[in-house]
Amino acid sequence: MPEESIQHINFEELNKKAISSPLISHIYTADPSAHVFNGKIYIYPSHDVDAGDAFDDLGSHFAMEDYHVISMDSPEAEAVDNGLALHVDDVPWAEKQMWAPDAHEKDGRYYLFFPAKGYDGIFKIGVAVSDTPTGPFIPQPEAIKDSFSIDPAVYKDDDGNYYMYFGGIWGGQLQRWRTGSYNAAEPESPFAHLPHDLEPALCAKVARLTDDLLEFAEPARDVLITDEAGQPLLQGDNDRRFFEASWLHKYKGKYYFSYSTGDTHYICYAVGDNPYGPFTYAGRILNPVVGWTSHHSIAEYKGDWYLFYHDSSLSKGVTHLRSIKVAKIKHDENGYIKTLDPYQDLNVLA
Repeated sequence: MPEESIQHINFEELNKKAISSPLISHIYTADPSAHVFNGKIYIYPSHDVDAGDAFDDLGSHFAMEDYHVISMDSPEAEAVDNGLALHVDDVPWAEKQMWAPDAHEKDGRYYLFFPAKGYDGIFKIGVAVSDTPTGPFIPQPEAIKDSFSIDPAVYKDDDGNYYMYFGGIWGGQLQRWRTGSYNAAEPESPFAHLPHDLEPALCAKVARLTDDLLEFAEPARDVLITDEAGQPLLQGDNDRRFFEASWLHKYKGKYYFSYSTGDTHYICYAVGDNPYGPFTYAGRILNPVVGWTSHHSIAEYKGDWYLFYHDSSLSKGVTHLRSIKVAKIKHDENGYIKTLDPYQDLNVLA
């Protein structure tokens, strides 16, 4: 939902029209990565705090510094906050901005994948390990070699391989890595180093992980999203091109790569035949929510599919104070996902 409209929203009415309520309300949480481990749902969100940083397009006001794991016995059950799982002070290489994480399991151990800015101001991705899905997690002393940018999402394929998808433009710095190394040239602007509107859009990245899930097993490659004619989406195609928030799920043999369009506030998806793509744009999963960002995950529970997402309705539109939610989604007979409107009646302006 456009930022300029926030001040006109009747939030009491909007919350009545919302298709779901915040899962927890005692803290602010966002960017929910949901997985089912041992029959139970575990959600790995970022933890929003009000650090007093000024709003800017680099995301300086998103000053998150720790992670809590949220668990649910089912999508309808009460959500439980399992407490502090990892703090930035425990990560030797990280200085600040513990943004959207993800997690996965292998051989009874649990791995938390997280982005953070190092003391050089550059985002990288780290790993922390625990014997339980709720932590606490013990971080590796260094970030993943050759990792960069933000929003790690780890997918386990049927053959046992694990793949990490990552990247985000603007404050996520992906545009500064176009040449293969970090471009520190001024100006300090989210719009510097972006392709022109008629050039192919910047892509998320994907890399298969090593067997211990601690490093990349290969150089990261582009996650190409094409239109119906097989042509790459263009950078100026703001309603469809990738911005941030990668996720992958598999449905009836097809791979669904979903993501946020950022400044146009959609959650979209594209479909491919293997984890590397290319992926053909297929539509929208979620229309804009209250708040600037949109970030999600998709998980199956007992044969039904659920979208985990966030909005800023609980904080009455404060962009960096968000709350995680969940709603059921459906694939039709052709595999297309029915678009959700986050509020049943969009006429909620005062």
